[in-house]
Amino acid sequence: MRHILLVDDEDDLLWLVGRALYDEGYTVRMAHNGVEALNLAQLQRPDLMVLDVSMPQMNGFELCAALHTHADLADIPVLFLTGRNTVDDRIRGFDEGADDYMSKPFDLRELKARVRALIRRSRGAAASAERRNILRVGSLSLDLHTYQAEVSGTPVQLTPAEFDLLGYLMRHPNEVCSSDRLLREVWNYAPDTAEPGLVRWHVMNLRSKIEPDPHRPVRLCTVARHGYILRGDQAG
Repeated sequence: MRHILLVDDEDDLLWLVGRALYDEGYTVRMAHNGVEALNLAQLQRPDLMVLDVSMPQMNGFELCAALHTHADLADIPVLFLTGRNTVDDRIRGFDEGADDYMSKPFDLRELKARVRALIRRSRGAAASAERRNILRVGSLSLDLHTYQAEVSGTPVQLTPAEFDLLGYLMRHPNEVCSSDRLLREVWNYAPDTAEPGLVRWHVMNLRSKIEPDPHRPVRLCTVARHGYILRGDQAG
């Protein structure tokens, strides 16, 4: 049975979301702040964390960053569920390693769908980690066992969502991939359950790590009205 750690300082929301996820067959533990959540995660590693941003003692952004300082917690999928929905908030959330970002108020059906997608993705990542496999496209390399990425021999630190996205594109070099396709095949979202903007956020952050100039990409390029392409012939 998959285990979810739900973190929010609002008791009513904890009860509502916790009950909904319990009814889906998950075990759910709850925390009211980031410090409590980090302690619980270290005692029992969750398969997914659903976090609020605005919390006492340690907020959601700080908690997400703290997870990445622990090797055994760094690859836990993170879904932000928060009333903070500015562009800056979303950018910071993804920069800190979030895999998805939902705003309050929200639809419980959509939340359940996104949780299912993230759980499926974490299962796939765990399975692939059992096999050593290195992908190479031009000057990009990706070790699917150690989760190490390099650009021209220089290591770069990717979030789990960025790692999955780059891995998929490296398996399909010089192939145009639509946002819908990436949502479905990279992160296992069912149709119409995630915003296409989610892909744009992860592409933007990924470019900041693999492109010589993120504002003029030569590796991960946009094909207007069609999607994105990883150009193997220009990735050197």
